[in-house]
Amino acid sequence: MGENAKGAGVFLELRKRLQSGLLVLWRDVAKSYAEVRVTGGDSSLHIRTPRGLLIVELPAGVSLVEGSCREAPERGDEIHFRMRLNVDQHTDDTGALGSVMERLQVRESYSFHCQSCGTRVLEERVFKRVLPLPNCNWSSLVDDWCCHPDPFANLKLLPRAEDCLLGDTHLLVPLDRGCEETLTQELSPITNKMAEGQNQDTPKPNRRRTLVSCKSCTAGLGEAVAPGTLKLYITEVTVRPSVGDSQFDTSPDRSLFLEQTIAARLVELSSSQSVFRFSIQASDGKAFILLWLLNSDSLIASFSATPSSTVRGDAVTSPGHRQCSEHQSPTEAGSAVKVLYLPCSPSASTHQDVVDTWEKDIGVHPLELPLTTCQELLSVLTASTSCLPPSLHSMNSYQVAYMRL
Repeated sequence: MGENAKGAGVFLELRKRLQSGLLVLWRDVAKSYAEVRVTGGDSSLHIRTPRGLLIVELPAGVSLVEGSCREAPERGDEIHFRMRLNVDQHTDDTGALGSVMERLQVRESYSFHCQSCGTRVLEERVFKRVLPLPNCNWSSLVDDWCCHPDPFANLKLLPRAEDCLLGDTHLLVPLDRGCEETLTQELSPITNKMAEGQNQDTPKPNRRRTLVSCKSCTAGLGEAVAPGTLKLYITEVTVRPSVGDSQFDTSPDRSLFLEQTIAARLVELSSSQSVFRFSIQASDGKAFILLWLLNSDSLIASFSATPSSTVRGDAVTSPGHRQCSEHQSPTEAGSAVKVLYLPCSPSASTHQDVVDTWEKDIGVHPLELPLTTCQELLSVLTASTSCLPPSLHSMNSYQVAYMRL
């Protein structure tokens, strides 16, 4: 574990659907079960240790079943408790706002901004049609299940004027007249692998893409997939309802924005398509991270066991939020998704058999992101893992992480 993780002291996960919870304390917080007392307060959880009283504020409709906290088997230098919860059946499972895919509406005015610097990159848009693109596994499904070929195999689905087409991780929108002032377009460089593929006359040579970046900060936003059509990744732009002027709320820090955006999409895709395993891929189609969504109903908190300290639910998920700061009043435990993940790069992965199996499985849903974003996401996941108790770091061949909603 990293230096920050060693100082955490206490970890809590509550499962709303299972109406249960897990509490883990390091040995430097309490030497034995007898030194710990867990009780429920008014929409809160009170954890009394030799270090003092720790308070976790719970969402409305969630409370501890008094007297249900029981000892669980010890693991190394950790003390574990299990508990039961009362959960109102009308309580929202996640409380999340959802991704931009869920919020875009027809006949509403939207502005598009670079997530990195906040510059407006597209003129205000009012869409007459907001339509989902076919599932990225569509061609494979047609080949396996249909007696006729895919009629759209060699065609591109492009938006018309005032259209917005929704992919899994990107938007397709028409260019506007102001793009020349806000966006830069350039061809992707030719890599050694591209040159080798072209020399060998491969049936599907690597193509050079027209990359699109913000003219103000040079951050990559997507690519031009056809003349007059932009492909913008939802991890690189923010889409906001227009308010009549250029002022808008400051975006969250990059790690938090990326974490929440990807977590929301995992929940939405698992709900709408019943898929729970995802292959995070760069634009070359090669898997970068294998991601398995375990649950989306967790409430998590991790904090230093100092007297009068309170909980931050974001403390176990992001490099910038590992440590909990002290507050005068409790902070609500944060909603998060729990995932298993496995890096796929040759230097990082020692489980190539698992990677090969996933790549051949049609039930694994590919999600394309820019290469740099794949790297950022892996950093977010590994930071989350490093902040967990050692006994919770891994499960079988996979690493465990939590992503905030």
